Amino acid sequence: MRVGDQSYPSYELKNLVNYLARNYATEQVEKLYSDIGIGETELQLSEFVYVWQVDYAMSFIRHLSQDPEVAAKAASCYRVVELDVLQPYLATFATLGDCLQFAISHPELVGSFSDTLLRNDDGNLHVRWLNTNKVDTERYSCQFQHSICSLLAFANELTGKAIQLNHISLAEPVRNAEFLAMKTGTEVQFTCGFFEWSISHDYLALPITYQFEQQIDTGRLDSEQSYISEVLNQLRLQAPELPSMEAMAEKQNISARTLRRKLANANTSYQKLVDQVRCQMAIDLILTSDYSIEAISDLMGFGEVSHFRQSFKHWIGHPPGHFHRLNRPLISESHCHKYWA
Repeated sequence: MRVGDQSYPSYELKNLVNYLARNYATEQVEKLYSDIGIGETELQLSEFVYVWQVDYAMSFIRHLSQDPEVAAKAASCYRVVELDVLQPYLATFATLGDCLQFAISHPELVGSFSDTLLRNDDGNLHVRWLNTNKVDTERYSCQFQHSICSLLAFANELTGKAIQLNHISLAEPVRNAEFLAMKTGTEVQFTCGFFEWSISHDYLALPITYQFEQQIDTGRLDSEQSYISEVLNQLRLQAPELPSMEAMAEKQNISARTLRRKLANANTSYQKLVDQVRCQMAIDLILTSDYSIEAISDLMGFGEVSHFRQSFKHWIGHPPGHFHRLNRPLISESHCHKYWA
């Protein structure tokens, strides 16, 4: 889950701006540039931007259009040539599955708004999104649809084939999803307990036929050091005994007030980062260990298991027992290195 001032590939922001320019007045494009504090020339020369700028642009277009499928429509316009820093990596892969494995494994290059849970069964790869930052449903759905349709746009061009998904599950009420169904070739299921999509291993085995025109040095990344990433790394190193905000500030030789201001400038808070680290740790323990909920609560430093249950429900929207029943059966093959194995 990448948030705030963490780096995000600029091609996604460029895509959203281009969609806005094609469908709305110049004044709206200029307002977006002003709101996110970046200029047109600066964006075109950038390989990376801040994740909050991409998130803001997606929300800006969603509120402007009032179309629940606008993110899917914007992402369907993607072209491989627009992938900037990703092109040299993709040029080294033999199959579509190799490309997807790289995309899922490298959120720092590809960008990600969500933690994911993977599983293989009956010749299909299932990708379930976990809302570990408890983003509101409309915004989360927008990010999910954009991800699906961008992946398919790239897959179609990389293989020269029309790629279709096996299913799409949305955790939102029934609505018109004609465009999403048409682009993915599958029926969209609503009122599910999760956001998930799946694809056949046969598609993942397709060879890459796209002709890449140039090779770019993959050894250099022009992304600035993220302050949020620095704080998250320190929290993860000290987990499960996470320091107070005052202790973290002292470790950085700054005041708690300065720490709070720096995080606020990056569109987050210390408590949100603490919750993110604890939530991800709890999910990992629930899905990959045989510990009971009571044992996990103790391992994570909660004095009372009831407090852990309340906290987990606040993070995810479900108590840990329900989350375990919903997702644990999916984990059996989620650590496979080859998705079609």
